[in-house]
Amino acid sequence: MTIVEEEREIIEVDVLFVGGGIACLGGALHLSNLIRKHNERVEKQGKGKRLDEITIALLEKGTDIGSHSISGAIMDPIALKELVPDFLEKGAPVESEVTKEEVYLLTKKGRVKSPIIPPPLNNHGNYIVSLSRLTNWLGRLAGGNEVDIFPCFAATEVLYEGNRVIGVRTGEKGIDPDGNRKANFEPGIDLHAKVTVFGDGSRGNLTNGLIKKLKLDKGKNPQTYVVGAKEVWEIPEGRFKPGDVIHTMGYPLKSNTYGGGFIYGMKDNLVSVGLLTGLDWEDPYLDPHLEFQKFKLHPLVADILRDGKLLQYGAKTVPVGGYFSVPKIAFDGGVIVGDSASLFISQKIKGIHLAMKSGILAAETILEALLKDDFSAARLENYQTSLYKSYIGKELYKVRNFHQAFQGGLWIGLIKAGLQYILGGRILKGRLNTESDFVHQKKVTDLYGTDLPTDEQKGIIKFDGKRTFDKASDVYYSGTIHEEQQPAHLKIADLNICYTKCKEEHQNPCLRFCPANVYEMEIDEQTGKPTMKLNFSNCLHCKTCDIKDPYENITWIPPEGGGGPKYTIM
Repeated sequence: MTIVEEEREIIEVDVLFVGGGIACLGGALHLSNLIRKHNERVEKQGKGKRLDEITIALLEKGTDIGSHSISGAIMDPIALKELVPDFLEKGAPVESEVTKEEVYLLTKKGRVKSPIIPPPLNNHGNYIVSLSRLTNWLGRLAGGNEVDIFPCFAATEVLYEGNRVIGVRTGEKGIDPDGNRKANFEPGIDLHAKVTVFGDGSRGNLTNGLIKKLKLDKGKNPQTYVVGAKEVWEIPEGRFKPGDVIHTMGYPLKSNTYGGGFIYGMKDNLVSVGLLTGLDWEDPYLDPHLEFQKFKLHPLVADILRDGKLLQYGAKTVPVGGYFSVPKIAFDGGVIVGDSASLFISQKIKGIHLAMKSGILAAETILEALLKDDFSAARLENYQTSLYKSYIGKELYKVRNFHQAFQGGLWIGLIKAGLQYILGGRILKGRLNTESDFVHQKKVTDLYGTDLPTDEQKGIIKFDGKRTFDKASDVYYSGTIHEEQQPAHLKIADLNICYTKCKEEHQNPCLRFCPANVYEMEIDEQTGKPTMKLNFSNCLHCKTCDIKDPYENITWIPPEGGGGPKYTIM
């Protein structure tokens, strides 16, 4: 049913999924299957309540399903087998089953191979996948199963009645940089739903606002994140086989910086290479994109990429706070799934199966709610209960202190992680606390002893345009496009902070921590006055700036629907 109210269209649906990732797609597909099977059972048995004409809608801000999906990625197939038991027969675009694994500790020029594969990194039975391809495939399954999918629609606001969620509002289109309506102006649409499923990704703008308004993180550890920079290369035939896996720790990251590298063999002579960097780093000059370029210069990686060709680049943040950072994920009128719910196993570097399973469990609770016509928190909390009882809860609990253990550095972290593995996650005490990522950043003078360290101190390298690339070049390989005649979707609350405290204390770290060169400081040649320039059309939607800014001065919101990267093999 459609109603027009003050030029804003209102669309009523039964169930609304916000976000076109694995979690929401899995949930929407499973719910549509559950409803069909339920109605078939009622028809066969001649009793029970049919669920006729249930409308399931899904919003995605990207141009296509999968265009904003990026991950390493090695997938545990446990959830996909549950959702689509014959996924291989149905053409799921898996690259290869993992066949060979190696783990290395890297120094600047050398490497030490682990004599054993640490159990959490044993991936036999798992699959290397391109998340963008897998997501697109799952979207086609859901779309063919009576799920209404709407790409190019960015949800910008949660709609409430009191503290009950009643849906979302999509962003306006056709607004110029000064906030004026252009000739092609379109107002946002209000989508009202009996239950809304939030899967708007890592540090999702809607979920972040929900958590604050409804205090869903009360008593929880602050969330902490890693940012991953990744490229897909075409390399000479036979150089690195599909199913080959390498994980690394150490160089180029310093021992006090959490993270590590990966190299995964794909079909058609493609290789996925990337570096994860914990956003709780201390160094205001640390640049995760630069560290990734250094990683590719290490002899181990350089030999694999030699004579290869870069095909695609991207970046993404991932929540790694773990069990004690998972917010309350059910409330009146809605639930939270996937990365938005902080469901990620940092010890195993895996989240796809957790995201998909969370969508499955949400769908099962929503079916019950539809049958009871009850969408209260009391009813929807069955989702949260079932999630903690499932393998999601069990896996999260086993590694509940994993990331926190590394806040003292790599070496003590490895010792603590080993003890945690033996002791089932407990070490010294049941819960290790953590702090938000932005508070860890030190002042430049405290770390370097000077306001302006040298390029050598900062670890700057020259990019050769063959194996290493500057940010602007890499952004080109992401396919990122935004309508430039619109307001910037990166909101700086107080520019004066950029020109004073942030400059004086941290030398404007946003110029470095953004993996897409969105932030640029221009200096007037005559007056010497700085001006912050926002190259928002470069934005990869990774949310690093929203998380890491030391003054919480930057807020990421969605641009016009359809803007952003166009991943196809990430």
